[in-house]
Amino acid sequence: DTLFGRHWGAVEHHPFLHFEVCYYQAIDFAIQRGLKTVEAGAQGEHKIARGYLPQTTYSAHYIADPGFRRAVADYLKHERAHVAEAVRELTEAGPFRKGDIHSTHEEPT
Repeated sequence: DTLFGRHWGAVEHHPFLHFEVCYYQAIDFAIQRGLKTVEAGAQGEHKIARGYLPQTTYSAHYIADPGFRRAVADYLKHERAHVAEAVRELTEAGPFRKGDIHSTHEEPT
């Protein structure tokens, strides 16, 4: 039920080709096939104006060295708070009005 987009490259520069192929055609493809979600991939604030709001993703790794594992865990405590704030800010900057049925942003209670 999901179309996944990923990074791509090109030999020549053609204005707006990236957005046409990677966003607009992907959305059209998903609508025609009744797909629920178009996942455009990580990063890129330019995606927000096109309706791709930030989504938190997860990764699972085992770090064998205990000292390095503690250092990574400490870093992630701070990074999680930073990421959560960035997601909140970017979602608020999205193209949807508050209360819009397409918005995934929930109002604080």
